[in-house]
Amino acid sequence: MIRTAKPTDAEAVVPLIIQAMGKLANKLTNTADEEVIKEIFTHFFKQQGNQYSYENTLVFEEAGKVLGSINAYDGAKLNDLRKPFMAYLAEHHQAGNNNQGSETQSGEFYLDSISVNPQAQGKGIGKQLIKAGINWGKKLGHHSIGLLVEQNNKNALKLYEKMDFVIQNEKQFMGGMYHHMVFKIR
Repeated sequence: MIRTAKPTDAEAVVPLIIQAMGKLANKLTNTADEEVIKEIFTHFFKQQGNQYSYENTLVFEEAGKVLGSINAYDGAKLNDLRKPFMAYLAEHHQAGNNNQGSETQSGEFYLDSISVNPQAQGKGIGKQLIKAGINWGKKLGHHSIGLLVEQNNKNALKLYEKMDFVIQNEKQFMGGMYHHMVFKIR
């Protein structure tokens, strides 16, 4: 079942967010210390008004266990959602000069991080989460759903293409090259 996340889901969801971000989590937080990264994302997941908040997260739950998550929000709100995160990093982790650029923009509902527990992969959970993210954006009145996928992530690219996402352009983001893919709601 897919449901809205709660602050108490942090223990299950934060590792999924970090898994989805990969090396970007290290770059964003300016540390390789996995415990510090987990602490930062846990802090923000439990808070309101930021891009990694439980408010911006749906979870896939089965038998009481969270097996996947999707984090999404209105692209027009990215800068406002990012401000508390960046201010916290500057104050507590000396990572304030992190000009990562924008992965999304106004006019799209952005699927930020989509992740499935490694032991539950291959069961269609990711596809269900993506569909839920599309429906969430549609419900909020969006006509365009966007996401970034690393250019070398062939499996994810194939999945998104099967789901009718198309490459709109290429984007450099935090030192990597990505396909910016868009799903148009008809």
